[in-house]
Amino acid sequence: MITAGDMAKAAGLLPVVPHAAAVPLAERILRIVLYVTVLASSIAFIEPSPHDALMGVLAIACLAAGVHFQRALAVPLALLLVWNFAGMMALMPVVGQEKTLQYTGTSIYLAIAALLFACIFSQNTMPRLAAMRAAYVLTATVITLAAIAGYFSLFPGAHELFAPFDRALGAFKDPNVFGPFLIWPLLIVLERMIVRRIRMTDIIVVGILSFGLLVSFSRGAWLHAAASGAIMLALAFLTAPTQRVRVRIFFMGATGVLALAAFIVMLLSFESIWTMFEQRAQLIQDYDVGGGGRFNLQQLALGAVLKFPNGMGPYEFARVYGLQQHNVYLQSFLVYGWVGGIAYTMLLLTTLWIGFRTLLLRTPWQPYLLTAYATFVGEVLEGFVIDTDHWRHFYLLLGVIWGLAAATISQTRQVQLPNHRFNVVPDVSAA
Repeated sequence: MITAGDMAKAAGLLPVVPHAAAVPLAERILRIVLYVTVLASSIAFIEPSPHDALMGVLAIACLAAGVHFQRALAVPLALLLVWNFAGMMALMPVVGQEKTLQYTGTSIYLAIAALLFACIFSQNTMPRLAAMRAAYVLTATVITLAAIAGYFSLFPGAHELFAPFDRALGAFKDPNVFGPFLIWPLLIVLERMIVRRIRMTDIIVVGILSFGLLVSFSRGAWLHAAASGAIMLALAFLTAPTQRVRVRIFFMGATGVLALAAFIVMLLSFESIWTMFEQRAQLIQDYDVGGGGRFNLQQLALGAVLKFPNGMGPYEFARVYGLQQHNVYLQSFLVYGWVGGIAYTMLLLTTLWIGFRTLLLRTPWQPYLLTAYATFVGEVLEGFVIDTDHWRHFYLLLGVIWGLAAATISQTRQVQLPNHRFNVVPDVSAA
């Protein structure tokens, strides 16, 4: 008899793990806590969120399961330490201002969260990834359904809760954060469809997430999704194990682009969606130009960076000039000083380098690393138009990339020990 749990596992919404008797109790608890923690990550309209509280439980579960720190993670540890130490130094002159302590505390907490995720995925990698993936796809799908219900006012109060100002935001505070949150689970499902197999549930999930991304009406998220999708296809083609798979990727990718375009055209036939799309799709908005516009503020922010080598501290630029500059790279120098800004830039560059270097190696987790990397690149690009330094899913991506890189390096070293003269790396794509 097929149960609801069997159907959920088939859809990829519940992790498939070995028989419980074969897995130590502490490891089973860790996977359950990881699943619940990621499941709660879409609830972000309150501070602190349930996800934040669960991160403490996850840390305890990691200690119980014997999760340890890999040497390969020393680089992000050092850069995150420098970045946040510089931020604490920049905080001192404005420590009495409203919410500045909270801002710095959040930065430190998110850095710890990234390292915790990196440690988790550097060991027992595939079962833990399965738990994370299942939770992320499920929570993104559910919160998108809520956002769609809010956009179309499908029940009383839905619009005010999930889509105020005629833009879907789910349980986030900002549609410009809700949209990017959907991109990695969207790519995870798309990658499986394009490279390996297509399931009806995958088609439904892709349709729901794409719809949610559209009605977030976030220009940054749209460009992020387009860039990350293109990068994912290119990397999948580059790393395909056979010519036959490359041909499949080419034709499935082309078919997918056409199908997505047709789906968007169909959605734009709704007058309310078309009206908002026409307004939001303009490259330059009213708030981009003028004395108080984004571009002018970014020019002022560049001048402030040069004037304050030790940084201005959290929210100080907005207090002085009236609004934020909406550029995470300027933000990193304004809030954390030159030392912090350089450390943040180096963190991104080293993550891009180690991610690309290790995703080219054949491992069981290569598809996860590939999609996480493609999403991260899009997020790095989106940072030019929005502040991403406190996005929780950004730190999940950061942790996943470094964790999987550490797992890949560890596996490569183990294989090279008896084969050091030949630099052998196994093909374990079928694992």
